[in-house]
Amino acid sequence: ARWISTSGAGGGDGVHGLKSALAARLPAMQEEVRAVREQYGERKLGECTVAQAYGGMRSVKCMTYETSLLDPEEGIRFRGYSIPECQKLLPSAPGGAEPLPEALFWLLLTGKIPTTEQINALRADLASRSKVPQGAIAAVDALPTSLHPMSQLSIGLLALQQDSVMAREYAAGTVKAKYWEHTLEDALNLIARMPEIAARIYRRTFKGDKLAAPSNMHELDLSANYARMLGFDSPDFDDLMRLYLTIHSDHEGGNVSAHTVRLVGSALSDAYYSVAAGMCGLAGPLHGLANQEVLNWLLDLRAKLGSREMNKANLTELCWETLNSGKVIPGFGHAVLRKTDPRYACQREFALKNLPDDEMFKLVSMLYEVVPAVLNEQGKVKNPWPNVDAHSGVLLQYYGLKEQSYYTVLFGVSRAMGTCASLVLDRALMLPLERPKSVTTGWIKKHFETAK
Repeated sequence: ARWISTSGAGGGDGVHGLKSALAARLPAMQEEVRAVREQYGERKLGECTVAQAYGGMRSVKCMTYETSLLDPEEGIRFRGYSIPECQKLLPSAPGGAEPLPEALFWLLLTGKIPTTEQINALRADLASRSKVPQGAIAAVDALPTSLHPMSQLSIGLLALQQDSVMAREYAAGTVKAKYWEHTLEDALNLIARMPEIAARIYRRTFKGDKLAAPSNMHELDLSANYARMLGFDSPDFDDLMRLYLTIHSDHEGGNVSAHTVRLVGSALSDAYYSVAAGMCGLAGPLHGLANQEVLNWLLDLRAKLGSREMNKANLTELCWETLNSGKVIPGFGHAVLRKTDPRYACQREFALKNLPDDEMFKLVSMLYEVVPAVLNEQGKVKNPWPNVDAHSGVLLQYYGLKEQSYYTVLFGVSRAMGTCASLVLDRALMLPLERPKSVTTGWIKKHFETAK
């Protein structure tokens, strides 16, 4: 296939441009990091126990990540703003109720709430970048539809790498101070083109065609355009996509997808390499496949109820049946959170507004009352409350997006925005190559035996 370069026009440098806004903010960000390193550089953030070294480095404070912070009690905050605050303050589409993901991307990069005019300018810039090169289309179309959608997505992103500005400029001898500018170009191009790649994968794999509608980012926001290409033409579904893409975009830096993008990017691999690697991590059953597992469990639960009434007593019995079989109840608990995930709460509010009488939503709502009590009685989990995955599958099913193996692709389109924002800041703050020290089991034994 012939590769056709369609690098963005770079129209985001006007008075409302994202690049200009970020450039204006960077000196203060860089100075803050410099001052913190100078004042506290030799201070300890915490410690790492042997149990943590073997246990996935859980809760080890050993990295910085500027775009979001996960509080055990409050949940995620994007640049200091909670999800309800983002829903209230970020610009939304005309007639829509949920924030635009493009607006969240602006917030993650700059730390500032954008104006509607600024987001309109950003949308126009993304539209100018959105044409997918013919070679990338040919690469995706050559894949067998039996290949998992996440495998197709990673290949599709790598097929876009031919146009990497960072790779081209690095080869030409660019200076370190400009890395962030090249990375921003790649990030904007990737975000603009990824929805069409993702929609093409959906239509080819499940519907036997290419796109339900041609990309039209010049008239539609990113979420609505994605929905049309998937084959959905409902204002409510558009709003669901805006909410979904916003709340799944970032969840601080220690999760598998975010850390993978950060780690690969620290080698100065461009955004395409880095995000494609992150998508491979997201595809893992312990990360991005959780909402499928929740939905399968809910469908199985409904089948087991049969003609019995959906009430707390019957659901409690079925929950104990799940636990006593040696399985976990999916969608409840979180590695960091100790309260109900606010991402669950905002999806619940969306359901109460748009599908209050849906049977599956009623099941999820009743489980919200049942499962925490069951898990507390069992006594094996620190957090018995629902997380984001407890709800998202039910919403997608309601609107007709029933192909569960595709759900992680939706997650990926969202997570690319958060990780790309962080990747730009990594280069702007000139963070180095990641290279933590590892030790062997023998080293640990010798270290403590010698210290006796």
